[in-house]
Amino acid sequence: MGFWKSLFSSSDAAAASPVTPLDGSVNGTGDRSGNEPRIFFSTDRDIDLYELEELCDAVGWARRPLRKVKKAIEHSFLVTSMWQQRGNTKRLIGFARATSDHAFNATIWDVVVHPEFQGKGLGKALMKYTIKKLRSEDISNITLFADPQVVNFYRSMGFMPDPEGIKGMFWYPD
Repeated sequence: MGFWKSLFSSSDAAAASPVTPLDGSVNGTGDRSGNEPRIFFSTDRDIDLYELEELCDAVGWARRPLRKVKKAIEHSFLVTSMWQQRGNTKRLIGFARATSDHAFNATIWDVVVHPEFQGKGLGKALMKYTIKKLRSEDISNITLFADPQVVNFYRSMGFMPDPEGIKGMFWYPD
């Protein structure tokens, strides 16, 4: 429960980490001159689908039809992207989206961080940002689906499998 308290308290627990949010951006040095690369988040849905596909390729995800990816983004409740900016050049380095009933529940999908940026706290920062955005919309139940190799990452953020004995069920076409 400590993670959730720190996430939703008025003091930002991330401020003590090497990844420091500054007005929606992250710059490890605090230098705002534009010389140092900085990391920032966006909820703008206008994402270059080819750049997103390159990001997904970098982590080894199977390719999906771009028309369906576009449709998924358009119909998502929230789209979060994480960018590295160096000078005038920006690069997509992380992505997540969520669907919702717009009242109580949201499910986070497609969380991806470029391998060059993994292990630096940026995946956690992306998730915290996404969860804060969902909570700011008064969404109280947040779920996600995780591949076995990342279950511990999500556990470390307070997610738990089958809380209160609730069992998820799935239907897939034959």
